[in-house]
Amino acid sequence: MAPALWPHVSRFLWLACLLPLAPAGVAAGLYEFQLTSDSPATTGAEVTVTASLVASDNGSLFLPTSVHFCHFHWIHTPLLLTGKTEEAFSSTIRVVGDVPGDFPISVWVTTANCRTCQPKAKSLLVLTITESLVGNLVVTQNTSLPWPSSYLTKTALKISFLLHDPSNFFKTASFLYSWDFGDGTQMVTDDSTVYYNYSVIGNFTVKLKVVAQWEQATLDAGKSVVQKTGDFSAPLMLQETLQGIQISGPTQIQSFQKMTATLNFLGSPPLSLCWRLKHECLPLEEGECHPVPVASTAYNLTHVFRDPGDYCFSIRAENVISKTHQYHRIQVWPTSMQPAIFAFPCATVITMMLALIMYITLRNSAHQKDMVENLESPARGKRCCHMCCGPFLLESSSEYLEVARESHGLLPPLYKSVKTYTV
Repeated sequence: MAPALWPHVSRFLWLACLLPLAPAGVAAGLYEFQLTSDSPATTGAEVTVTASLVASDNGSLFLPTSVHFCHFHWIHTPLLLTGKTEEAFSSTIRVVGDVPGDFPISVWVTTANCRTCQPKAKSLLVLTITESLVGNLVVTQNTSLPWPSSYLTKTALKISFLLHDPSNFFKTASFLYSWDFGDGTQMVTDDSTVYYNYSVIGNFTVKLKVVAQWEQATLDAGKSVVQKTGDFSAPLMLQETLQGIQISGPTQIQSFQKMTATLNFLGSPPLSLCWRLKHECLPLEEGECHPVPVASTAYNLTHVFRDPGDYCFSIRAENVISKTHQYHRIQVWPTSMQPAIFAFPCATVITMMLALIMYITLRNSAHQKDMVENLESPARGKRCCHMCCGPFLLESSSEYLEVARESHGLLPPLYKSVKTYTV
């Protein structure tokens, strides 16, 4: 097996020796330079930085690790170098920072027998050193949701603090954790993991203050207490699954009447509502109706039925967690009154008919009056004189009554005639 491997190794060594003379594109095609670190870190803790030169064919070229073919050149000041290890095609350094800040670290690679030649590859990395603790606040739940930072109410949350300490800098430290869950609840523990249950929906921010404390030797052979702190937070969006839709509305209505139904959603907004009117209660297909955004847990649905019959409202609602369907049957009867659209024409026709009848009646009355006036006009002066001045011009009352009877022959007599007999 060894004789079969040496041709590949010799080919790689030949390419490595000729790399300084080759164009940059050839060098870039042969190698990939990787630079990694375990930063960020707190002041005083060791940070590990590793540079690796790998073949561009994803490591299919096997190389012996006992021979140093390359030399790595590091620049890490002002960070303090605490250790360095080198292999055939990789190099690792360990540095410590005493003050917080961002510190660049550069590295380049040359062949082992030509350190002043042009670099095969080079790279730059920025290390972050902070005064506070480094870690992450992780929130998990048994029921996972496909949306980030979204969780269910009334289901326990596991909230954990994960300290980032790859160099075991805090191995002798004791920790104290102060929790604030954003809903008015606070607690202090010595455990980095707590379980909490939110009972209401909404957006919350869980906050954590971590205090690390340990003893450290001083220059005068004494001991001092050292303390580091860190503040961490994580946003939470508590949601409820849609358990159903409650519908309050009529089940019977007349046509051309406005129906209003109130939908109460048993879940947390924001919601997306979609409904359609059908003759049978069937679920809605995707794209069958246009969704309407709803920002509360209630919605008023209105509709005017024009044709009588049996109908069914197919309603679908969904939030970021789940969706649900509901149906509402309704019977539409023919209306007992004509629609308002026909009321005005009917009222107009009736009004015109009444006006015509009144006109004909008044016209007939006026015609009869003219006929009576024409008949009475020849004797109007005499009769007027007799009627108005009769009592004063006639010699006796019997003559006045006779004249009045002649003037109003059509009227019945106002008195009965009295016959007188002489014995």
